[in-house]
Amino acid sequence: MKLPMFPLRSIFFPGETVPLHIFEDRYKQLIQDCRDEAITFGIPVYINDTFSYGTEVQLVEIVNTYDSGEMDVTCVARQVFKMITFENQLKNKPYSGGEVAFLENIYDVDHTFKIEILGLIETLYNLMSVPFTPIEVDKFHSHILIHKMGLSFEQEYELLQIERESGRLTYIKNHLISTIAVLEEVNRTKHTIKLNGDFKNFDPLDFEGFTLN
Repeated sequence: MKLPMFPLRSIFFPGETVPLHIFEDRYKQLIQDCRDEAITFGIPVYINDTFSYGTEVQLVEIVNTYDSGEMDVTCVARQVFKMITFENQLKNKPYSGGEVAFLENIYDVDHTFKIEILGLIETLYNLMSVPFTPIEVDKFHSHILIHKMGLSFEQEYELLQIERESGRLTYIKNHLISTIAVLEEVNRTKHTIKLNGDFKNFDPLDFEGFTLN
């Protein structure tokens, strides 16, 4: 399938709201085409001086239009894709595009595994003293967590490429376990430092009869 492209150094996951500020003329035209022709477009992730994967998005609303023609728009992320070909400019269009192959989104996890991940998330938030809002297990999936765990840009990009939910949650589980271990060690160290820094009642040494040799 061929999609218009809006390359960014940003990562969006299926179901996520995508707010964009449009100021370049070519992308103003892209948004106009999305509105008039009901087409979607792709946001390939610019990383390591190239892009290979990205997410298809659909225009939902033009929120603001400014006198300059710039726009604030809201989109929703749909499917993850792998780039097959790329053209700097599509025929008769000012914006780029390319052929893509959509990745499958294979949902293959059970109730127990999701409960385990949610328990680790709650532990992490408690260690950071961040309020944790319980998530209903039946409505829980990996994509709603990815931006909330302190993952690096590179880690999020790795997750974008994983087709199986079990694979994504295993990746998330390993990250949570290692992060929790680090935070627990930091908290233990802070507690030790606090103890050592508190005033203590020391018995004075009795130097009566003590002489230097």
